[in-house]
Amino acid sequence: MLTENEDTAETEPAPTTRADIDAVALKPTEHDLGAALDLPVDTVAVDYEGRDAVPDEGTLARLAERFDCYVTTPVRADGFDPLGDDSLLDHVPDAARRVVVAGHPAYLTEEERERAVAPRLRAARETAPDAWVGTESVERVALAAGGVQYELLGRGTEHDVQALRAAGFDGGIALYAPVVLSTDEDGILDAVGAYAARRAPVRHALPDNAAVDATATGRAREVLSQAVRDYALVGDAPTVADRVADLRAAGVDTVVGYPARGIDELQ
Repeated sequence: MLTENEDTAETEPAPTTRADIDAVALKPTEHDLGAALDLPVDTVAVDYEGRDAVPDEGTLARLAERFDCYVTTPVRADGFDPLGDDSLLDHVPDAARRVVVAGHPAYLTEEERERAVAPRLRAARETAPDAWVGTESVERVALAAGGVQYELLGRGTEHDVQALRAAGFDGGIALYAPVVLSTDEDGILDAVGAYAARRAPVRHALPDNAAVDATATGRAREVLSQAVRDYALVGDAPTVADRVADLRAAGVDTVVGYPARGIDELQ
């Protein structure tokens, strides 16, 4: 039987951002991590932007006290290599969790880029079984490594996730996407045009030497205007919230938004 207090108590709603994003991706070189403590979410993911940009242990500890905090750790990079130098793991507090990824080549040395990914993902998962596993460029290896699959939003994301679920995959799926809460096309292109232009299908479709921001015209602007909607969450808050709902319906568990114009936009 419920007591009187239990009967009348209201369940406190989970915190939510504008547009109903589940978690926020933080870039140490772009975002004030101290100001991020006020974000209305339960989960943050701290991106890796090179060894010199790894936040200090105190900053990560404060984030881990406030949120479920995930720290991206590229397994090929010195400092996070489970088969070599893993000294940077000492800066990751015990309360934080990890995102294990192959690592963006822009943040790796030539030697690091040559290191094998599969054995390192496997070794990292053995020491951090609750880690998310980044799938970019290593989808099959990531799936074999197990754990929550951390994907980038793309043109075929909903179809791919539905196919995974239909095939019997019952693990977690987290999805990373830049977010721009605006209907101003120039503002959207300035914020995420260059990001979308780096994706192979977009890069191949763009005219040579085309601008990839608000100054794009003609064919380049047409390509970019579609691409930012394929690879990012853009539009007013209700429009983005509808897209997030569609992704959840397809089988995504956690939508992680990177606030491309600053964290204030998601507060």
